[in-house]
Amino acid sequence: MDIITELRAKAKPLEGRIVLPESLDTRTLQAADIVMREEIADIILVGDPEAIKSRAEILDLDISRATIYNPADFSEIDKFADYYYERRREKGITREQADQTVLKELFFGALLVKFGYADGMVAGAESTTADVMRAALQVVGVTQGVKTVSSCFIMVVLDYLCQDRVYFFADCAVVPDPDAEQLADIAISTASTRRAILGDEPKVALLSFSTRGSAKHEKVEKVQLAKKILSDRKVDFDFDGELQLDAAIVPHIAKMKAPDSKVAGDANTLIFPDLQAGNIGYKLVQRFAKAEAIGPIIQGLASPVCDLSRGSSREDIVNTCVLVLLMANKKNK
Repeated sequence: MDIITELRAKAKPLEGRIVLPESLDTRTLQAADIVMREEIADIILVGDPEAIKSRAEILDLDISRATIYNPADFSEIDKFADYYYERRREKGITREQADQTVLKELFFGALLVKFGYADGMVAGAESTTADVMRAALQVVGVTQGVKTVSSCFIMVVLDYLCQDRVYFFADCAVVPDPDAEQLADIAISTASTRRAILGDEPKVALLSFSTRGSAKHEKVEKVQLAKKILSDRKVDFDFDGELQLDAAIVPHIAKMKAPDSKVAGDANTLIFPDLQAGNIGYKLVQRFAKAEAIGPIIQGLASPVCDLSRGSSREDIVNTCVLVLLMANKKNK
């Protein structure tokens, strides 16, 4: 199953725009060249145009179709500073600090997304996750209806029960110990991410070491409460919990443990009770089942901003651009 090829084909007709603020990074420029050459999206680069063009020339890359914005002479930089100051002044930010902050590449890139110049941002090849998320949260903010920024992985599992399957795992990278409200937010965000990227219907399992009250523990109660919160919010996707993993994905076990469930035995979106379980779980599947793990995908933001590992390859950056385009298309519908 070549899911990346399928997703690239879905992204091309969207004619989206992605901002890559780390514009002197070699892998970033290589990714920009690929994205534009394959007509996946338009690219916006951030920084001094002459320095960026010189770097691309040295690398023998064609970035002639890219739009390059230099924060220092950007025509609407005062509007960006006004917005940032109004958003952050209650946190103690002065106007002078706002003027300086919006000149920074990550913040400027996030502001380009906020003000509609770009559909999303991809960064982290040179920056820490903390820096990328700080710019995203302070500028873009969280999506309506949730309060939690989280992450998910796409797990492509070949030949499971005689089929190739695509699961979404969350949260595997951001929230260490979510409470019930956060767990519900993570479920909602992951269902939305699945719909945006794959276009199918999420079947969400809230995982635990208990199925339907088979064990008593405060950690089980947290998952049970998350299910109640989802019910109270009247979400528009199928979900169930608490479910043990085998009850969630193995049909004959589901018939024994949760026979009346709309999700058990056929779950495609797995919500782990905490970060330890999620991180261990995705790595076990990746290594033992030789599954392809795509991510982490940052979710829960009002507009898509995705963080990269600083060890990312140029292909990783291209693929993340594709995911951001698909997520942005869902937001704009």
